[in-house]
Amino acid sequence: MIFSAMFIGFSIGSAPVVSYHYGAENYDELKSLLRKSGIVLSCFSVAMFVLSQLLAYPLSQLFVGYDEELLDMTQHAFYIYAYSFLFMGFAIYSSSFFTALNDGLTSALISFLRTLVFQMGAVLLLPAMFALDGIWYSIVVAEVMAVAVSAVFLVAKRKKYRYF
Repeated sequence: MIFSAMFIGFSIGSAPVVSYHYGAENYDELKSLLRKSGIVLSCFSVAMFVLSQLLAYPLSQLFVGYDEELLDMTQHAFYIYAYSFLFMGFAIYSSSFFTALNDGLTSALISFLRTLVFQMGAVLLLPAMFALDGIWYSIVVAEVMAVAVSAVFLVAKRKKYRYF
């Protein structure tokens, strides 16, 4: 949650800047903001992934160090879940970006699909295929699907909002 909060904080913090430049019709600056945000999110995503991999054992030890079998299972789950950080920020930012452009419907669709439809569908489907690991893969799959939907919306609406 701490890592996802960083993505949410960045997205909320940058939204007023996006809104301002969109309202002022500074489309070159809007393009620049989208590009720079993509770079920042990429750096955050990789850093969070690496930190998650490095801290999987110590954090697991902190919370479940009393049981060796549970510790192994938690550490393994953390390794899998860490892959979601490579995608999570982009979906969160995309939703916020469309909110900042006064396109609440697109923002709501991204959020709804990401948090309810994709996660629920993955949680129901993947454990049947991958047993317990399927639970942890489900968040990764849901984030990948949310990024794909976000990319479709970004490309489809690029001319309307002039950010590409």
